[in-house]
Amino acid sequence: MNVNRYLDIAPEVAGALAAGKPVVALESTIISHGMPYPQNVETALKVEAIVRESGAVPATIAVIKGRLKAGLSAEEIEYLGKEGTKVNKASRRDLAVLIAKGADGATTVTTTMIIAAMAGIRVFATGGVGGVHRGAETTMDVSADLEELAHTPVMVICAGAKSILDLGLTLEYLETHGVPVIGYGTKELPAFYTRKSGFQVDYRLDTPEELAKAFSVQLELGFPGGMLVTNPIPEEYSMDPDVINKAIDEAVAEAKAKGIHGKETTPFLLAKIKDITGGDSLDSNIQLVFNNARLAAKTAAALCAL
Repeated sequence: MNVNRYLDIAPEVAGALAAGKPVVALESTIISHGMPYPQNVETALKVEAIVRESGAVPATIAVIKGRLKAGLSAEEIEYLGKEGTKVNKASRRDLAVLIAKGADGATTVTTTMIIAAMAGIRVFATGGVGGVHRGAETTMDVSADLEELAHTPVMVICAGAKSILDLGLTLEYLETHGVPVIGYGTKELPAFYTRKSGFQVDYRLDTPEELAKAFSVQLELGFPGGMLVTNPIPEEYSMDPDVINKAIDEAVAEAKAKGIHGKETTPFLLAKIKDITGGDSLDSNIQLVFNNARLAAKTAAALCAL
């Protein structure tokens, strides 16, 4: 497979990879679909700055005019931010058609993992991963993120699965597919906006060096999938579980009443929760992404040092 025909690796990213320096992949759905302009662009550039400050090179990933991009310029980030929801939200099923049409695509966890792996990037920081939606026993609504974690060798550092999901079923699905779920400094699965969920992860590791060593061994064993690291939101930004869970229940009920399903579900729920919480959930979302970017950069550096 000649992926280079469709893949553009930014010069800075290519240089870092060639020199064995740490690189951290970043998604672009948070730019186009996560928040309004110009806050989306400011946040994306701040995340890149945090990765640099923490010792790694950022590689924001997207599809622009049919080209797979591993590393975006400030102008390309501005473009995605201004276009907003007009940009396609691209999962695995969308890539071939978007490339063929010369279209734009904002990458989800799934497609960021795919393009990162193509480029040779091993560590990816995001907000939260998708999972098994509530009611999936009848709707079969399961995020493609979970399948990608089972097949693509990239470490994903997140704040847990979004608490709009069925967290218990999400963990069961990952276990069935052989994806290790690591708690960073905790044995309890963080629930995105909050540090606690009541569910246990597979293992607790306490340093970036421990994370890097575990993933390095997994790669050496030749296992095909990735590793999910769940990094709790900092205490000062964690939301009251009762407040956020009430907002989630209201949003889920409204989505069901309106017949919203598939890839429209998560954006609708997050926007609704933001409205219900008066914007507090968005502030928490931004801070947890910053926190994950710091850990990802340190872990990428530790992986390069092995």
